[in-house]
This record gives sequence, C-alpha cells and structure tokens, in this order.
Amino acid sequence: MSERGVTRRGREGRTARLRAPERRAAIVDAALPLFATSSYAAATTAALARAAGVSEPILYRHFGSKKDLYVACLELSWARLRTAWDAAKASTGPEGWIQAVSQATIALADGGTVLPPTLWMQAFAEAAGDDEIGAAVRRVVGEVHAAVEATLVEAQRHGVVHAGRDTRAEAWLVVGSLLLRTLSTGVGDVVPPDDVERIRAARLQWLTGMPA
Repeated sequence: MSERGVTRRGREGRTARLRAPERRAAIVDAALPLFATSSYAAATTAALARAAGVSEPILYRHFGSKKDLYVACLELSWARLRTAWDAAKASTGPEGWIQAVSQATIALADGGTVLPPTLWMQAFAEAAGDDEIGAAVRRVVGEVHAAVEATLVEAQRHGVVHAGRDTRAEAWLVVGSLLLRTLSTGVGDVVPPDDVERIRAARLQWLTGMPA
C-alpha cells in the first residue's frame, strides 16, 4: 500500500511511492533526533511532520498522537542500542563481552546516535504524570536491564564476572551509569569526561577482578 503525495526516488530516477511501513519507519527516524535535541513538549506535531517531510495528516495517519510517536522513538532508540550490543558480543568471546558492549555504547553516543536514556530523561522531566508514557519508559528500562543482566549472567557462567557479584543489582548500576552519562552530556560535563571513564574502568574492574 502506498501513500498519496509521499514519494522517494527510484534507482533509475523515477519517483516511487513509499509503502506505509517504510513511511512509518522514516517518520520515527526523523522524529527521534528532534525529540532528543528539543523536548517532548517543544517538539510540535507540525515540526515533527516537517522533519519527516510529510504533512500533519500523513503523520496522524501513522500515529494517533505525538505520544504514540514518542513511544515509537523510545523503541527505535533501544532497538539500535540492542543491535550494537548484539554485534559487539558477536565480535568476541565471553571474556571480551563486557568491554566490547561498553565500547560499542560509547561509540554510539560519540557518533551522535540517540541512546534510550536521552528520552528517558525527557519523560522523567516532562511527562512524569502521563501513565502511558510512564508505562512505556518502565517497559524499555526493564528491557535494557534484562539485556544487561543476561549478559552478566552468561559472562559469570563463563568465569568472566566474579562469582560473588549480584548480576541483577549490577545490571541496575549499568542502567544508572547510562543515565549519568546522558545527564552529564546533556547539561555539559556535569561529570568530567575523565571521571566518566574512571567510573567505567572501576565498574569493569569490580565486575571482573581485572584491570580495565
């Protein structure tokens, strides 16, 4: 199914229509950096539509509200981080998983990819009283925690993570460190970059018993 008035260039220069799933994905992709660089409240549907190159009626055809689009952005941000983590783990053995995942996260952030905590921070600040957004944030935070915990459990099984470490608690500390990094970056080095690296290295040493 194609959308009237929404097009893209075909390989031979012809104008081809975007199918509905493609257009929906393109809207989310365009909205994510806008939400991240402004705020939930400031990102109007008119601005979101302009960023995606569509009209507001087309925007509402795919998303019933700005809230629905915001939740889709939460999910996309987490999907990108999860994909990077999976690729990092696939690139090395269990002994290198934690280091590889940490480095992949830093590379994404330094490359300008919007990490989930950026949107979590907005939700905490601007939509704390909204039950639907609150539920979406809790779900995504829970999924991030579960993914971290699963990696730590498996690494512990292989003897990489110290046997005495509580993997569930440690996974929450990783989630907290993601929030801390986001806060520091967003406000302007609240935590000096050198200290961010010291925290990362100290956590790695604590988990594995080995120097970072």
